[in-house]
Amino acid sequence: MNFLIDYNLTGDAVLFWGTLAAEGWVDLLSIRFFTFKQIGLATDSSDRIVWQFAQANQMILITANQI
Repeated sequence: MNFLIDYNLTGDAVLFWGTLAAEGWVDLLSIRFFTFKQIGLATDSSDRIVWQFAQANQMILITANQI
């Protein structure tokens, strides 16, 4: 399970990862977090580009955006 973390949620992702680890989920599932920098997306990428990238790569997008 791959997660794409929105550029403004890096700190929140660390907390989320800690919770998943503490509850034992990382031992049960293959979980990986990716930042925009790791995958080569600019922080000013449009929502459409980010969404399309996540969908094309079967990633779960974690964002603070509300649509």
